[in-house]
Parts: sequence; structure tokens; C-alpha cells
Amino acid sequence: MSSTIHPTAIVEENVQLGKNVSVGAFSIIRSGVRIGDSSSIGAYCELGGSHSRELESEHLVFGANAIIRSHSTFYGGSMFGDNLSTGHRVTVRSGTRAGKSLQLGTGTDVQGDCVIQDYVRMHSNVHVSMKSIIENYAWLFPGVVLTNDPRPPSENLVGVKVGEFAVLAAGVIVLPGKIVGRGSLVAAGSVLTRNADEGCLYYGNPAKNGGPLSQLRSWGENRPNYPWRYRFHRGYPNQIVDEWMSEISD
Repeated sequence: MSSTIHPTAIVEENVQLGKNVSVGAFSIIRSGVRIGDSSSIGAYCELGGSHSRELESEHLVFGANAIIRSHSTFYGGSMFGDNLSTGHRVTVRSGTRAGKSLQLGTGTDVQGDCVIQDYVRMHSNVHVSMKSIIENYAWLFPGVVLTNDPRPPSENLVGVKVGEFAVLAAGVIVLPGKIVGRGSLVAAGSVLTRNADEGCLYYGNPAKNGGPLSQLRSWGENRPNYPWRYRFHRGYPNQIVDEWMSEISD
């Protein structure tokens, strides 16, 4: 199927649209943007351009099946895998490299020069500072802030690293350069001022180690809540879920 471009949208030269792409009202697609098949761009979006520094590549590339909702802005010089999904009013600055099935909630701001792996989920109003690294299957709930400046304001930026399967609950702040260990959980409203050990609970301000997550139990049930991948599977492909569940039987 051919692409559908609203009459009020502006698509500049040197834009590559895949098959069955829709572009909504008053959106602007700048030169150098590439959009994969079966993608949907909402109204009042701006894709490409807007950067003010030299980049390795000024192209902005989206894989297939992207859903970019209204009033979102993506600067040039970034790349996204298949199945990107955003809420409204999302901003992503230059230099971001993201894998497949990334979810960015409404109002989320990714400051650029970030590495985001596969199946990362961010809820609304998440702030990801420059030089952040977020690994596979991590969760960032509403209001999470990843910082990067140890002595603000300065040019000495040190990004946060969030490990695989880690969960940052609502309102968490992670200080510059800290590492959130694989499969750890930082409780709502906590301020992480130290590295979080793998598979542990952290809570408070400053956050302290509350011990292994394997000790947590579901309400009224004598079974562990974590690792969460053994109990929560919505939105993940069957093949991946099967791999997770095979870990239990091994």
C-alpha cells in the first residue's frame, strides 16, 4: 500500500517513507528522515533537523511499525529499531541509538547521546539525561529522572547505566554515573546515590539496600515477586517468554 500524507503536512526532499506510512496533520518530516513500513506519525510532529552540533550521521531512522503520537519531536542523528511506540509530546534529541520495541510515555524527554537496548519501557514524564545507557527489558515508571551532571552546571557529564530487567518505580532519581544493577528494584520516590547491587531492593533518600528481591512475596501468596519476568509477560513475544520460563526449569 502507498503512504498517506495529510494535505497540511510537510515532507521535505530526501525523505524515505516505507509502505503504508501515514503522516498526520501539520507534521513536518525533514530531509534525511527514513521511516519503515506500516508506521504512523500523528499530528503536529516534527521529525529531523533541530540539532546544533556536528553529528556522525544527520539521518533519523525509524524501523517498521513505529507509532509516534501527536506533538512529538525527534531531532536528526538518531536511530530506532522496529515497533517504536510513543505517547504524546515526546522529545528525543540527537545521537540516540535505540533497539526494538521501545516504549516512550507521554511527556518523556530523552536528551540524546543515549544507548537504549530492546524492549525498554518508559512511562510518562521520564527524563533521560545525555550519555545514559539503558539495557534490555528495563522499566522506568512515571517521573523517573536519570541525571548526568555531578557539579551542575558543568561540562563534565557522566551518564547513568540501568541494567537488564531493572525497575525504577515512580519518582525515582538516579544521580550521575550510578549503575542500577541487573534485575534490581528502586522503590518509588527514592534517590539513588550509590550503585545498586544486582537483584536487590533499594528504597529511601538516600536509597539503602533492603536485601535480595527474592525475599519479597505477593500479597496473600507464598511465592516470590521477583525476578518479575517469571510472572509478568504482557506485551512480550512468546519466544522470549518461553526463554524466561525455561530458566525456572533448568
